[in-house]
Amino acid sequence: MVTPSPSAARRRAGPPGPLSGVRVLDLSAYIAGPYGCTLLADQGADVIKIEPPDGDNLRTYPSTLQAESRAFIGVNRSKRGIVLDLKQPDALARLLRLVREADVLVHNFRPSVPKRLGISFEQLTAINPRLIYCAVTGYGETGPMKDKAGYDQVLQTFAGMCALQGKRGGAPEIIYGSVVDYYAAALLAGGVASALYERERSGLGQYVGVSLLRSALTMQSARLIWAGGEPLDIGRDMRSGGVTGIHPAREGHLYISANTPRFWKALCEKTGLGDLTDDPRYDTVRKRAQHAGEIVPRLHAALAARSALEWEALFGDEVPCAAARKVEDMFDHPQVLAEDMIGTIEHAVIGPYRGVTRPIKFGRTPGPSPFGAPGLGQDSATVLGAEGWPDQGA
Repeated sequence: MVTPSPSAARRRAGPPGPLSGVRVLDLSAYIAGPYGCTLLADQGADVIKIEPPDGDNLRTYPSTLQAESRAFIGVNRSKRGIVLDLKQPDALARLLRLVREADVLVHNFRPSVPKRLGISFEQLTAINPRLIYCAVTGYGETGPMKDKAGYDQVLQTFAGMCALQGKRGGAPEIIYGSVVDYYAAALLAGGVASALYERERSGLGQYVGVSLLRSALTMQSARLIWAGGEPLDIGRDMRSGGVTGIHPAREGHLYISANTPRFWKALCEKTGLGDLTDDPRYDTVRKRAQHAGEIVPRLHAALAARSALEWEALFGDEVPCAAARKVEDMFDHPQVLAEDMIGTIEHAVIGPYRGVTRPIKFGRTPGPSPFGAPGLGQDSATVLGAEGWPDQGA
């Protein structure tokens, strides 16, 4: 457990955000719940991360940082942190004391667990009827799979994402980057914000349910269309095929999207393939996909004349494209810097680091400056002391 420094209160510095004054109790672990709460913190909410004595398991994930988990730091910025062992009566009493003054509580326990711990929706809203209670689950609150543990790539595989990600006729493939978790985090932040807005009208809190299954299916809403009278087993792959995709250049790779007539014409002209522009065999996206075997070899031969970065500059605004970059290139990319997406954040252990700051831009209430993720129990003394409890590392 981290010994609090004199500045352990870590008050938010800078302008208010749209959620300033809102207090969030974050009991969740891993990515979906914690990052959803971070999105609330980015908008000014006072988020208190509540961990068991062993801490969020994300703290133990592999990391090239020697003293901390890179994943934990990235997912939990701008939170204060305390430790409570909810299996102990004293610790539960402390949590319930915090609940009385909280606006939002978020957890990612399986549906059978909260009541056993004494923190179900019914138990907590009896204490605070204005509480927004958000539960993040793997498969939802009901049904035969409700108590199964859910993780990002498990749900990707279950919900059909991996089957469609793989090459046609090939094995399923994982989509790396925890896309289901991060989309669930966005659903959490949006759902909680909507519930807070509704509370201003009704004066009452409510239950907000977010699941990785809902996230995985919502991400595929354009695929999950089954019209009456059509067979169930049909092609649902929305990839344009052929021209649209990643292509090799003389050096590096380039993603090209030229689906509209204007962009298709510009691509042909700039690559010296002007004869393809008015060919009726290629005048729609569907036709170009059907004739990819004729178009793509000529496109690749043309792209071999320049590097991916050179093509990106040549295409400019006329052909949507991007040279394939490493994520490290984003730290100093002019567009990222111009949008103020990366800032310097102070962390108690690793010191200052550069990372993502505010993902949403608000003109009048941009929100306070971010600060580093908490060490385990870093703010127990200040948070629990403010509630009238001596800090005993419960």
